[in-house]
Amino acid sequence: MKIIYQLLNLYIEHGLKRTFLIVLNRFYRQKPKSFAIVKQIILNGKGLEIGGPSQIFTDNGIFPVYQSINLLDNSNFSNHTLWNTQQEGYHYCYSHSQKIGYQYILDGIEMSPIPSRSYDFMLSSHVLEHIANPIKALYEWKRILKDNGYLILLLPHKDGTFDHLRPPTTIEHLIEDYSVNIQENDLTHLEEILSLHDLSRDTGAGSFQEFKSRSLNNFENRALHHHVFTTRIAIKMIDYIKMEIICVEAIWPMHILVVAKNNSAYADQMNKAFFKSQLISPFPSDNT
Repeated sequence: MKIIYQLLNLYIEHGLKRTFLIVLNRFYRQKPKSFAIVKQIILNGKGLEIGGPSQIFTDNGIFPVYQSINLLDNSNFSNHTLWNTQQEGYHYCYSHSQKIGYQYILDGIEMSPIPSRSYDFMLSSHVLEHIANPIKALYEWKRILKDNGYLILLLPHKDGTFDHLRPPTTIEHLIEDYSVNIQENDLTHLEEILSLHDLSRDTGAGSFQEFKSRSLNNFENRALHHHVFTTRIAIKMIDYIKMEIICVEAIWPMHILVVAKNNSAYADQMNKAFFKSQLISPFPSDNT
């Protein structure tokens, strides 16, 4: 009866086709097509994760790369977040079978204590949406990457999250936020969020009043999704900061993956193919 009840809930929320895809994915636990590319990038390299540790990179996640990393440091914006408690120093334990990494306490848009060209790769899973000025953050992350280093970026797709009722953010809006140097205490999107955030898909947020109270205190907790992404917007954002896109994948039920290279020989139109290609995506708004 429990299985039937779960299937019925999936059908009500997602429809027949997507319910089938969810069940198929859970049954076979297939890794995304881009997993082989990601795994090859992180082998024998020194990496930095923004946020984390992330369940998605563990042995039970869809990108189980922690087990293949030799050295991984981390940066979180505070000692205490809604997700973890950490302290500066050699305390970052992302896998019990791997070396302890260095834990930085730094905001994602300002990481000047980390020298430029320090890391072979960077990981970020469902972090950028919590940053009010994502392009500023991406430029900072690019600075930290070595020449020909890689950014492995996972974003939540609006269709698969509690953001599904919100309109997608435009690249023009993201560029404007960058040009006026929007700060992390910005609450420009709060009215929209309070109106369109689907609390039925975000049970951890509590009641509407609890969610509103938490949102008004966002500078301390960084829980808000300032911006709402589709796969096309992710492509445009990475192209804007002039990184070479290696692969893009829309992954059910809620992920956008972009792997990009800090190519010292970057040239305009290098990512042209990703703008023209037909997306194969399970998300309706990618196909409109």
